Amino acid sequence: MPNTLTTSYLKDSIFKPGLFEGKVAFITGGAGTICRVQAEALVLLGANVAIVGRSPEKTEKAAKEIQELRSGSKVLGLGNVDVREVKNVQQAVEKTVKELGKIDFVIAGAAGNFLSDFNHLSSRAFKTVIDIDLIGSYNTAKATFEQLRQNKGHIIFITATLHYYGLPMQSHASAAKAGVDALARSLAIELGPSGVRSNLIAPGPIENTEGFERLLPPDTIERALKNIPLQRTGTTQDIADTTVFLFSNASSYITGETIVVDGGQWQTGSTMSIAGLYPEVIVAQNEDKPKI
Repeated sequence: MPNTLTTSYLKDSIFKPGLFEGKVAFITGGAGTICRVQAEALVLLGANVAIVGRSPEKTEKAAKEIQELRSGSKVLGLGNVDVREVKNVQQAVEKTVKELGKIDFVIAGAAGNFLSDFNHLSSRAFKTVIDIDLIGSYNTAKATFEQLRQNKGHIIFITATLHYYGLPMQSHASAAKAGVDALARSLAIELGPSGVRSNLIAPGPIENTEGFERLLPPDTIERALKNIPLQRTGTTQDIADTTVFLFSNASSYITGETIVVDGGQWQTGSTMSIAGLYPEVIVAQNEDKPKI
């Protein structure tokens, strides 16, 4: 299966084995391409994990595969959880605590996205992305807060760089992720006195992921790569390594910060503009009847 870690991670990684022994992580979107590899890294380094998702089959299958990475590990696959409903998330938290004992680390990674210009983006579609990305992140923080406070834990929100500049075809996701950023920073201020840290990871173009395939047309990849200063796409391990750093004691004095993992791409301008979709495609779309 592409884009997953193996036990060789322990041999090649700069992080010491057993780094997270005795720790428990709770990850929404944990069966997805990016969050799954975050879970794998944590398990390989000693943690037990609960991954949360909408699809029971996909989530439970991923959990079984992740658990095989380390002998003695415990990985729960909690499906049928809609992060838009806080009670769903609360039930998943309760089951995690019952089965794994506690929660030290949280990753709010559930997200939804697609390409759509404003004219064809319905209010319902806009709300759906806000509900999954922003409300879902809030619900995840809310449901896990008692455990985070009790264990002086750390929550990482998965955000993006979409809203760092005006980006066509992404008004819904840009608005949602801007809200996630503001939420995470506010929580860093409010929860810091209780010993809880709140940070963000903003992935750039990460190869072989759902978002990469959905949002970057194949015929534009080569052109886009030329505008990434490091001249390569990212990998899920790049995100996993950043996650390990943030959850480790090496970052114990870092909170309220966004770690951008994109090879410097956002500083070169809009990917959509680079891909040659602007302004011609947008002008053409604007001529149609608005979708309400």
